[in-house]
Amino acid sequence: MTIKVRTYHEKDILEMIRIWNEVVEDGVAFPQEDFLTEETGPAFFLEQTDCGVAEDVDTGEICGMYILHPNNIGRCGHLCNASYAVDSRFRGLHIGEKLVLHSLEQGKRRGFRVMQFNAVVSSNIHARHLYERVGFVPLGVIPGGFRMKDGHYEDICPYYRIL
Repeated sequence: MTIKVRTYHEKDILEMIRIWNEVVEDGVAFPQEDFLTEETGPAFFLEQTDCGVAEDVDTGEICGMYILHPNNIGRCGHLCNASYAVDSRFRGLHIGEKLVLHSLEQGKRRGFRVMQFNAVVSSNIHARHLYERVGFVPLGVIPGGFRMKDGHYEDICPYYRIL
């Protein structure tokens, strides 16, 4: 398996929707509760500053994706935010790390100065270890900041990294 991360193409959108919705369905990482559809997905991805996909160049299969967008507006518009989704069949293969590193490059290229994650669920230890390994700094803990799919609340941990 040879993974290449690249900017998405229109032909990737259905796979991006499927992967995104898988994470939404899991209910343990993304704050969104509504699924993307063939109607809403293209507009959602188009409104992002950038979207990347992890493609297995041997098979052409899309294994993961990210979205990149401003974290705020105006005087804080130089901060960006990103969300990552890896197809469950390909988790544990360091595809998430490739997506994160690509998004950091794209964020800097797009003129952002800082990447900030607002709501990393504390029990998402794989993501937290990855973010810290690539230089993100934890900012503390927000008690009960995330409502899990089963209804209980988990702490969230904001992170940042200077680009």
